[in-house]
Amino acid sequence: MKKAQKKQAEDFIKELEQVHNEIKQVMENGESAVALELLGRCQQGVIELGELIESTEGEGFITISILENYCETAYQLYEEIRQEQSEGVGCLYEKLRDILIQIKASVHNDIENHFEAVFLPYKASMWDSLESVWKTAAEDPKCDAYVIPIPYYDKNPDGSFRQEHYEGNLFPEYVDITRYDAFDFEEHQPDMIYIHNPYDECNAVTSVHPYFYSSNLKQFTKLLVYIPYYSTTGGMSEGQRECPAYYNADYIIIQEEKYRKFFDSALPQEKLLALGSPKFDRVIHACNNPPEPPEEWKRKMEGKKVYFYNTSLGGMLSNTAAFLRKMEYVFRCFANRTDVCLLWRPHPLLESTFDSMREDYKPVFEALKRYFIVSGFGIYDDTADITNTIALCDAYIGDAGTSVTSLFGIVGKPVFILDNNINSAPEEDDWRGEVIKVPFICDNHGWMITQGNKLYYSPENNFQYKYCCDLSDYAGGNYYSAVIGINGKNYVCPLNAQHILEVSEKGIKRRINLERLLEQTEAFCGAISCGKYLCLIPYNYPAIVRYDTEKDEVAYFSEYKDIFARMGQGERRVGSCCVQNGYLYISLLFENQVVVFHVETGMIQVRCLNVNSVCGGIVSDGEELWLLPYSGSTITRWNPKSGEMQEYDGWIENLKCKHPVLGYECVDRPFGSPAFYREYVFFPPYWGNKYIRLNKITREVTEWIPPFIQPETPKNGYYLSWANSYFFIAKGETENGIRYLFSNFDRKLYEVNLETNEYKEIEIGFSRDEVEQKESGFLENSEWQQYACEENAFNSLTDFLDGNVRGNAFDRERQIKAYGTIAANHDGTSGEKIYKYMSEQLGDR
Repeated sequence: MKKAQKKQAEDFIKELEQVHNEIKQVMENGESAVALELLGRCQQGVIELGELIESTEGEGFITISILENYCETAYQLYEEIRQEQSEGVGCLYEKLRDILIQIKASVHNDIENHFEAVFLPYKASMWDSLESVWKTAAEDPKCDAYVIPIPYYDKNPDGSFRQEHYEGNLFPEYVDITRYDAFDFEEHQPDMIYIHNPYDECNAVTSVHPYFYSSNLKQFTKLLVYIPYYSTTGGMSEGQRECPAYYNADYIIIQEEKYRKFFDSALPQEKLLALGSPKFDRVIHACNNPPEPPEEWKRKMEGKKVYFYNTSLGGMLSNTAAFLRKMEYVFRCFANRTDVCLLWRPHPLLESTFDSMREDYKPVFEALKRYFIVSGFGIYDDTADITNTIALCDAYIGDAGTSVTSLFGIVGKPVFILDNNINSAPEEDDWRGEVIKVPFICDNHGWMITQGNKLYYSPENNFQYKYCCDLSDYAGGNYYSAVIGINGKNYVCPLNAQHILEVSEKGIKRRINLERLLEQTEAFCGAISCGKYLCLIPYNYPAIVRYDTEKDEVAYFSEYKDIFARMGQGERRVGSCCVQNGYLYISLLFENQVVVFHVETGMIQVRCLNVNSVCGGIVSDGEELWLLPYSGSTITRWNPKSGEMQEYDGWIENLKCKHPVLGYECVDRPFGSPAFYREYVFFPPYWGNKYIRLNKITREVTEWIPPFIQPETPKNGYYLSWANSYFFIAKGETENGIRYLFSNFDRKLYEVNLETNEYKEIEIGFSRDEVEQKESGFLENSEWQQYACEENAFNSLTDFLDGNVRGNAFDRERQIKAYGTIAANHDGTSGEKIYKYMSEQLGDR
């Protein structure tokens, strides 16, 4: 019997006790008619109580016979009173009271509390996020567990509903399904409802039926529990921070304690329960008990190593063109091989997302899908149960930002992270595109941070580098940006890390920890020095950080913390910064505003600028500031002391802009970090296609043609570039016309004389053998990707298939240990712990 029903029975018995007292009193007063009426009510109530108990406990339940005895005795008493035979009334009344005591004891002791637990999956492929909780509930004799798949809809681009889907027939055979239209929630009032869709009406791609929005479900249950449909390797997207269900649910299951910081801080902390992920329970069980593959699969798998290829929503949305080129490349790598089998499993919402958000690319995707299926060299997996598929596969290849990697990680199967920008086999020198990534925009050219968080040092400060040390135990994650020198000391500045490192040519000297205020990536977007201070520019970190290198003190300035990173054209972007006269200036993208931070005092203000263009970047010439346009070609010269502003139109004929990674044409970010020489300012292209030379006095703008040939686009995917080129001043060279220009698209460095237009190329020197020897291979990757090998020029996809991984070989036990740090109850007991906790909470309600 449900707890609420048992309470109803016990409350009725209390009422019976009160009525018995009334019966005794009216009998003593000689009010026989009233006594008879009260006895009739007692008898009818006990009959209804018996019907309730029979419906929940069965006909032969022990309390039923006691109730029958009560009814018989009540009838005898009724007849004695009616016939005015007072001799037996007293005895019968005492007997009836004794039977009521027996009923009370039986209801309390013999009837056990039952719970009613309802599980509301909408996609069968996401059932693994609920299954182990359901299994525990279904095995509990005190619980009635219902699995009720609910309908959902694809959405049109305007948000309206399109096609309805119901997947109740796709669940495993052992799951007893109840139709959503055959279950009356208002009547049942289930004790617990479990959901895995947090979005309600706020998902752009799909929506469950509005009846099953969390805001409506909450009225029907004591406990509404949200369990994420995903698992994580260590990170979470910004889109998971605030969802409607979080505010309606009584509890939110999180994978581990550290993930509290990913959620809206306004949520009550007691709502967040670090009990692990039922998805891990399911995959651990499946891998320990692998199923028999379908006959068609078995034929293609036989004698081959099977690679699970995952194409995720995040990978597709971030750069759709690159995503599709990558698919084609992966198919080519597998097409003619007889030793391996590619099993491709697209995200279950991938095609719906193409329809609603990338409709123009849908025909290309469909053509690739047809090619894969018709060619027959692999397996196209559209089954509902991903865990059975994982159990049949040997390794993972695909995007990093997806929960599927965590499922492979937790069971100890190799994870090879693909780079969607790479769509060709590496050529001889393509490794240079990956090693030489950081533009030389600071004056400390003696150091370079390469992939794998490795620090290289140039003893002669001549761009000839040798290995110094590993900056982190992690092999990836882009933890650091650049090395900045202050008063003879060198500081490694963080990007995703939340600490500063002091280094020398012998390695790390010490670590300066910051307050850990963030559990996601992109803490900082850069750093800059100002006198004795090192300033860190926030991206997701909630403060400007100022480190006093003399006093060894860290200070945090959180005013205006939410204004640095802005959304624009579907991307989160930040402006740039510069230092002048003791002030740090940070431009705010998409706003005509600049943050002005007095570094010594910590005073912050936001200055609004009366300019005609949206500010994109900000640079100092030592006396004045130059505001580079985010859109258009208007360049602004600003004197922050006097407030004087001058605007220049930097447009020249045939000036065009194109995003170097995403490939779309635009009018954005035409100019990059400039060079100042005498009356001229030389602006290199950022997303533009032209160098321009501006005369500050005459205001004349002309095209400047560099004396060397530069590529118009990045060489290939190994040379990923977010900007075309940069100018910077050679150390100690400010008066003459010598400037350095770094060409991002081919990773070449030039020394240019702006006076004579002469140049020479400067070799950026690395030993290929040394770089290759330091390649990580399989290793702990980052806090957000626990253990993996990343695709690069030294470890291509073909290398992985051939078993020729440079660096550390795969270590299964090491991987399982790494993943064990990010999941509570990672031994397969998460569902059991979740159900037990909720059952205990019901005991208090």
